[in-house]
Amino acid sequence: MNKFDLSGRKALITGAAAGIGAGTARALADAGAAVVIADIDEAGGRACAETLQASGATAIFVPLDVRSDTGWSAAIDQAISSIGGLDIVINNAGIEISSLLIDQSADDLKRMCDVNIVGTALGIKHGFRAMKPGGAAGQGGAIVNIASVAATIAFPGIGGYSATKSAVDRLTRIAAAEAGKLGYGVRVNCVCPGLVPTAMGAKLAGDMAEIGLFASAEEAVGGVIAQTPLGRLGEIADMADVIVFLCSDAARFVTGTAVSVDGGMGS
Repeated sequence: MNKFDLSGRKALITGAAAGIGAGTARALADAGAAVVIADIDEAGGRACAETLQASGATAIFVPLDVRSDTGWSAAIDQAISSIGGLDIVINNAGIEISSLLIDQSADDLKRMCDVNIVGTALGIKHGFRAMKPGGAAGQGGAIVNIASVAATIAFPGIGGYSATKSAVDRLTRIAAAEAGKLGYGVRVNCVCPGLVPTAMGAKLAGDMAEIGLFASAEEAVGGVIAQTPLGRLGEIADMADVIVFLCSDAARFVTGTAVSVDGGMGS
C-alpha cells in the first residue's frame, strides 16, 4: 500500500487561487484527494477548480474570507455537503506587507494579524469542529498551517510578517496538544517555506529594494540565495510535496511540529 495515497480523502485549501495554495491543491488532487479551493479571489479560485476538474480531479470552489467566523462556517458546510466529508484543512491564505519597523503602519500590522493569525486560528477552530468525533465529518484528519522561514530567521524589512508567522508556529503546537489531549483524532503541523518566486515572493523582493535594503529586486533575491545552503529559491512543488506527506499516513505519528522547507536558510 502506498502510504502517500490520499484516495478517498477530502481537503480544503485556503488561498488556493494561485501560488503555493494552487500548487498544493494540485498535489493533493494528484495524490487522490477531492479538493475544495477556498479563496477570496472568486475568479482565480473558480479557474483553479475548473483546471483541476478538466484533469479528472474532484474539485470545487467555495468563497472564503478567512478573517470571517461565519464565512468559515459556511465554507466548511458547503465543502462537506459537496464532496462528502472533510479530512484535511490547509491554512495557506496569508499576506505580507514589507516595512522597516521605524515606518511600520498600525493598519498594515492589523491586516497581517487578521489574515495570518486570525485566519489560521479560525481554520483550526472550524477544522476541529468538523473533523472531531461527533462533528459534521467526524473521521479525524490532518491540519497543515503554512508559516514561513520568516518565523525562524531575522530578515530585515519583514518584522510584522515574521511576527505573524511565528504566531502560526505557536498556534500549530498548541492546537496539536489540544487535539491530542481531547481525543479529536486530528494531527496539526506547519510548514515553513523559504522564498518561492510566486507573485507574493516577487513583490517581497521588489519591496526590499523599495525600502532601501537592497539596490534592486534581483540583488534581494541573490541575497536570499546566498543565505541558502542548497543555493536556489524554493519551488511550489517543494512545498506541496511536504504538505502531501504531512496529510498522508506516512506522517501518522507526526504532530505539533514545524517542517522547514527552505533549502537550509533557517538552519
